[in-house]
Order: sequence, then structure tokens, then C-alpha cells
Amino acid sequence: MSEDVGTLIRNKREKLCMTQKEMADAIGLSKYGDRTLRKWENGESKPTKLELFAILNFPENAPFKNPKNAPFSMVDLFAGIGGTRLGFQLTGKVKIVFSSEWNKFSQKTYRANFGETPAGDITKINAEDIPNHDILVGGFPCQAFSQAGKKLGFADTRGTMFFEIARILKAKKPKAFLLENVKNLRTHDHGKTYKVIISTLKELGYKTTTMLFKARDFGVPQNRERIYIVGFDPKQVPNYLDFCKPIPPKTKTKVGNILETKVDSKYTISDKLWAGHQRRKIQNKLKGRGFGYTIVSPQSPYTNTLSARYYKDGSEILIEQKNKNPRKITPREASRLQGFPSDYIIPVSDTQAYKQFGNSVAVPVVNAIAKQIIKVLD
Repeated sequence: MSEDVGTLIRNKREKLCMTQKEMADAIGLSKYGDRTLRKWENGESKPTKLELFAILNFPENAPFKNPKNAPFSMVDLFAGIGGTRLGFQLTGKVKIVFSSEWNKFSQKTYRANFGETPAGDITKINAEDIPNHDILVGGFPCQAFSQAGKKLGFADTRGTMFFEIARILKAKKPKAFLLENVKNLRTHDHGKTYKVIISTLKELGYKTTTMLFKARDFGVPQNRERIYIVGFDPKQVPNYLDFCKPIPPKTKTKVGNILETKVDSKYTISDKLWAGHQRRKIQNKLKGRGFGYTIVSPQSPYTNTLSARYYKDGSEILIEQKNKNPRKITPREASRLQGFPSDYIIPVSDTQAYKQFGNSVAVPVVNAIAKQIIKVLD
């Protein structure tokens, strides 16, 4: 009997292209869950009925397929796990015709949720191979641009990831775009980086609007502040001045809304890590620097910004626990902090999941901007 169960588990896991570690984390097994899963597959022990149910019923079908008859087409660059895509796709008005993401773990999560694998490294993709589209979206890495005796504009962006977006805008001329970046983009390299970006977009013929929004003003309890640059081609969209920045609903938020009711003890930080956090906080305070870790309760209105390095020690967001060390948020809680729907699939290890959600976008903010872009294109 145990052999039959082991075969069932292995077949299911291989069908999902998941490692034992990924499957163990995805169904919520304890710290050394991959060892447990290995024993089940080898027939050395058996899962409970509940554990077996969780494995055999792990979703195989992508929940967020392209809308069939959507009026507008879009390309998703630096796609990550598809947060920006989701914000547009949830309007029901946009279908995605091309996506690009180089990270293989992000590709796996993207494929599980959207049913397609993004093309790889955008620097190796010819613009001619990208289908024509109405909207381009991308959250590109922020790099300083060389100003060595050059004029501001398209040529100055070479060697940066923004150049990849610029060359595709130049070649394909979509009607509109949305670019997302960190708040510090405006002050990066003494403001030169932002200046080059805006002047390049202007050189390419686009009229731009730059906005700064906090995720917590759009109903998710996270103080995530990001820059969003929206652009329209006035030749194709003569009514581009009709674009209105979305008005944040400023719904009251609290951390308890995203917390899971039952959380494994593996998310509670160790005595050693907790002692280190407390020691560093005292040292930082004495030196007048940032004070280190932050603890929130279910009643707190919001958390700090979730970062891609969260997997290391979780210091920016710790949840208080009675008579215990604080704990990290779970990957599912991280997804909720970014406003991802409850049926969004997490098919990777906890470490990769933290990186992916930390690098992603707040879906409700993108969705609000997407609606305003579509109003103009409509």
C-alpha cells in the first residue's frame, strides 16, 4: 500500500515539475518536509489522509488564463511572477501576447498561474520577434546611466535594462505603457537616471505622467511606495490628456486581514536570530541609524515594505506571538500583502517565494492604473 501511495505522490510531483523541497513547502510541511516527502515516495512512511489530499489536489491548471475576446493586447517585460499582468488581466479587457522573464524559478510560478512560459533574457530577443501590441508593461531594474559627455536621450541608456524597454517602444510603438520602479528612482544618481528615462520616452514620442502610490492606500496592509510612469503615443491616442490618476480608496487596513489562522512553527525565528535582531537594534540606535527589525501585531494598520531579501532573516516584517519569539510571515501571507488572489499558485520553495513576492508589485495598485489607461484607450 505504501508503495502505491509513494508512486502516486512521485507521479503528481513530477507532473507539476516540482522538486521535493518545493512540494513540501507548497503543501505546508514542517522544516525538513523534503525528507518526509522522500520517505513517503520511497514507501518508508505514510502521509496522513489530509497530507495526501493536499498533494493529490494541488492545482494542475493555470487559474489566470488569457481572456479570449479582450479588445487590447499587451506585452509583459521583466515579468517576474506576473503581478503587473494580473493587474491588467483582471480588468477583462487585456490579453497578453508576449512575456519575458529570465529567472527560471519565476518562470515556473508564471507558468503555473498563467499557463505559459515567458521567453528568457530580453537582451537576446529581437524586437521583430515580439508581436505588435497596444500596451507595454515592465518593472525594470534601476541602474545609473553614464553621463560622460553625452546628451540626454536614447543613446545614453545603452547597457541598462531600461534600454531594452526603450528599443521595444521604438520598434513596436504601442499606444500606451506602464513602467514601475522603486520610489528612489527620482533621486537615483542625483536625479540623472530619472531625467534620462523621461527624456528618452519624450524622444520616442510619448507623453508621460509619473505617479507615486502607497500600497496601503489601495487596501493591502503594506507601506509599499512605488513610482509608476504611464505614457501614451499622442499620434495614436489623441485623447491622452483624458488620463486621470487613480484616486486611492484609502480603505482602512490591518495586518490581521492577511494572516493565516494556523502557522507552522518553522516560521518562528530561532533564539539565536532573535537575540541577534535585538542586539543590532540597540547598536543601531546608539549610532543613530535605522533601528532594525519591526514587529507588528494583527491590529497594526500595515507592515513595512516586503523586500526580495526577506528570506534571509525576515527582519522588516515580524509578527508578534504570545509567549514565543516573533515569526516571519508565510509565503501565502506575503502573496496577500501584495494583493494576489487566494487562488494564486505558489509552486516553489519558501525561499524563492519570498524573493518573488518581494520583487513583485502590489496588484490592486496596478489594477487601478490599468483601469484608467483602458478608459483612455476605450
